Amino acid sequence: MTGVFLGLDVGTGGVRACAIDAHGNILGMESAALPSPRQDGAAIDQDPELWWTATVAAVGKLGRKIDLGQVERISVDGTSGTLLLIDAAGRPRTPGLMYNDARAKAEAARIAAVAPAESGAHGASSALAKLLHLLGRSDAGDARFAVHQADWIAGRLAGQHGVSDENNALKLGYDPVTRAWPAWLDELDVPRKILPEVLVPGTPFAAIAPETAGTLGLPPSAQVAAGTTDGVAAFIATRADAPGDAVTSLGTTLVVKLLATQPIFAASQGVYSHRLGERWLAGGASNSGGGALLAHFTAEDMERLTPLLRPGEPTGLDYYPLPKPGERFPIADPTLVSRITPRPGEDHLFFQALLEGIASVEALAYRQLVRLGAPPLRRVISIGGGAKNDAWTEIRRRRLGIPVVVAEQTEASYGAALLALHGGPP
Repeated sequence: MTGVFLGLDVGTGGVRACAIDAHGNILGMESAALPSPRQDGAAIDQDPELWWTATVAAVGKLGRKIDLGQVERISVDGTSGTLLLIDAAGRPRTPGLMYNDARAKAEAARIAAVAPAESGAHGASSALAKLLHLLGRSDAGDARFAVHQADWIAGRLAGQHGVSDENNALKLGYDPVTRAWPAWLDELDVPRKILPEVLVPGTPFAAIAPETAGTLGLPPSAQVAAGTTDGVAAFIATRADAPGDAVTSLGTTLVVKLLATQPIFAASQGVYSHRLGERWLAGGASNSGGGALLAHFTAEDMERLTPLLRPGEPTGLDYYPLPKPGERFPIADPTLVSRITPRPGEDHLFFQALLEGIASVEALAYRQLVRLGAPPLRRVISIGGGAKNDAWTEIRRRRLGIPVVVAEQTEASYGAALLALHGGPP
């Protein structure tokens, strides 16, 4: 295999395009900005044509730096839960309701009454809640398909619509265990014909449309493959590839994902699993993380205190840092309060104790996933802003008792390109 493989990441701030060779080496990466979505209270939406314009711009910039005439396959990822309705020709009949649009509260209540607890379709921001809301709009009369953001871009590339993937379809109610749309959707009067065909991420489904190939400078032989969500694409980008491999995102919150051989569900703790071929990506999110640190120190403070950290000399303090009361995972307790006492007199010791506390939450989160049926940890790959702190990495390595490394690549567009390269989950 000697070709070029293209990954497109449609995010909130822009579209990123990444081209790689048959060995996974990055040949080029470019981006084009997107304007902020329109927001009116809980309603957050965007004109889908903006996504396509940014896609054309990003690919065009990439094509000015490398030869896209060798592209063999293309895969697209997009924000999870972003949904729109299109007609038979692929024209948008509604705005794209963004991943964080939460206007469909009444629809979410209807879903809660019939959906199994482990379904990914719960909540006002789920794709299924959005679908029920959109079906009630007057301009949805000739809608043919409900598609996600990544689906629609892939459909524009291929000139063939109504195809999704097992990751994006999760929040639309798709059952990844049985690999089917479940019967309980009929209780919500969801028209079966409007639901997309669901493929394994990375599966080629059509050649690029000739006119689009000409516009983008791609060969007419290029195949368009089913995509995935931005979060799963970012996981794939880390090259985690064996059961027991985990990825910890150290951002405002602490998010853990562990590659497993069976699905893990714990609805009360927000733990659910994405299907990756015959393996599963089980994950959960804690309210601890960077937000808990920023409640006490500025970014500048933390940079100043980091050289004073002594990972080999633990403070011995048993903290559970939270930015405000309430925790979801690994402890499901909406009233849980932050435990950050006693406070040492020196700021650098307090900072180290907070970092140790978050590391303990991380270790507890992975132990909880293992108790729920996930395989033992093999290694942890770190992403997010906190991954840059070497002292914190060493603190976490000591708490977890396994290798902890920093990801070389975390761009979702790179993960999408790897999907294209492998023709399925790596």
